[in-house]
Amino acid sequence: MKSGRDRRTHPRVALHMLVQFRLETMEDFLAQYAGNISAGGMFIRSNEPRESGSLIYLQFRLKSGEKLIEGLGRVVHVNPVGHEEPGMGVEFVNLDPESVTLIERIVQERIGDEP
Repeated sequence: MKSGRDRRTHPRVALHMLVQFRLETMEDFLAQYAGNISAGGMFIRSNEPRESGSLIYLQFRLKSGEKLIEGLGRVVHVNPVGHEEPGMGVEFVNLDPESVTLIERIVQERIGDEP
């Protein structure tokens, strides 16, 4: 059986970026830090991960504050509190084409920076 890394369609890179998200029923955004990102999704560190299957609305900005990436994601994997890295794996469900292109560029730049 393939490990999680071997089953991934898109390469992932480490990322430490504040991500805001909300559930359909919440008015306020929650903020947590991303652990990694790929063209297909991201891992968000959280001591309060959402239930697998939950749809969440995501927003995050680059450090420069220039570009806002936003869209819809689905929780596909949960590491509960007590796990060495609690949080949730989120698959991107609906991002605008500019956000997809920007995420792909971030991943490619970080892959190029890895030793």
